[in-house]
Amino acid sequence: MRRVPAVTVPRMTTSATGNEGSAAHPRFAEALRELGLEDVVGQVRRFPDATRTAAEAAAAVGCQLSEICKSLIFAADGDPVLVLMDGASRVDLDRVREELGAGRVTRAKADVVRETTGYAIGGVPPFGHRTRTRVLADRSLLDHPVVWAAAGTPYAVFPMPPKDLITHAGATLVDVREHEA
Repeated sequence: MRRVPAVTVPRMTTSATGNEGSAAHPRFAEALRELGLEDVVGQVRRFPDATRTAAEAAAAVGCQLSEICKSLIFAADGDPVLVLMDGASRVDLDRVREELGAGRVTRAKADVVRETTGYAIGGVPPFGHRTRTRVLADRSLLDHPVVWAAAGTPYAVFPMPPKDLITHAGATLVDVREHEA
């Protein structure tokens, strides 16, 4: 069983452990267990208010916006692709298109996101999805020792070292964020 190092988490949040179950979406909690990440299940933090946006998540956790890992679904020539991006940056669709060798890349509609991942926008985790998709992870995630990502609901997040998160997501490390001109 692979262990992910425990990380220090703010005390202002709550976590369900033991007989209470997990604060994560049940499907995501099961995905963590299947990956041997039982320790992470206990680090999931649930908030009373939604953390749908990166800004809401950063405020709830008490971290920098760039320490949030956004899980964004796009359509590349009609095929879903997941892009993992730090919360302070935007995805450059031209860079994604070039990286994938696609003719066209657009943001996926809500029904495609749910069908592909099994989760609603605002709660999509970086792995543990209903279907397997190609995953790109922006290098900016590596700027921090720990990043926070959605745990399957718009109310729950979990911490993980970005290298571990990228590995478990099966992501290709790329540079697809918008750069200032």
